[in-house]
Amino acid sequence: MSLTLLDREQLEDRLLADPMPRSHCLDSGDAAAPAYFEDPGYRRTLLRHRLAVARELLLRDAQAELAGRDVVNSPSAARDYLRLHFATLTHEVFIVVFLDAQNRVIACEEMFRGTLTQTSVYPREVVRAALAHNAATVLLAHNHPSGLADPSRSDEVLTKALKSALSLVDVRVIDHLVCAAGRIVSFAERGIL
Repeated sequence: MSLTLLDREQLEDRLLADPMPRSHCLDSGDAAAPAYFEDPGYRRTLLRHRLAVARELLLRDAQAELAGRDVVNSPSAARDYLRLHFATLTHEVFIVVFLDAQNRVIACEEMFRGTLTQTSVYPREVVRAALAHNAATVLLAHNHPSGLADPSRSDEVLTKALKSALSLVDVRVIDHLVCAAGRIVSFAERGIL
C-alpha cells in the first residue's frame, strides 16, 4: 500500500514498526535469526523504510502549513515544501500549486512524472486542473535530478506555452520554480516569465 493512502496514525505506527517483523523468524525456531537482524542489508532496509515514512509525515505537515497561505507574501513556505518534495527524487516531476485570487493555496498537485532528464507536460491537463480547482493563479515547479537548477531552453518554451494556454481561461502564472540539489531558481526573479 502506498504511504500517501495511509492516515497520520497509520503512518506513525509504520514509522515505529519493523518492515520485516522479527516474529516470523523467531517463532520458527531459526537459530540464525538474531544474526540476520544484525545484517547491514536488513538495517539499510529498516532505515529506508523509516525515512520514507518520516518524509511522508513531513510532506503532509509542510503541505498543511502551505494550505491557505499567500505564497507571494510568504514564499518560504512554498519553497520549503518544494525542497522537501523534490529532495529524494531521481526522476523529473512537475508540480502545480493552484491559488485563489488572493494567491492563497487551494491545492498542490504532482501533475506529471518523467525520467531522469525530462517530463512530458500537457498544457491541456494543467488548464483542466486549474478550472477544476477554480484557480485564479498558478505556481509551476519542477525538479532537475541532474543537480543543475538553471532553467533549460525547453523549460522556457514550456512555461510560455502554459502561460499562453492558461491565459485563455483567465488563469495567471505567477512563477515557475526549478529545484535541484536544494537550490531553487525562480523564472520571475530572473525576468524569464
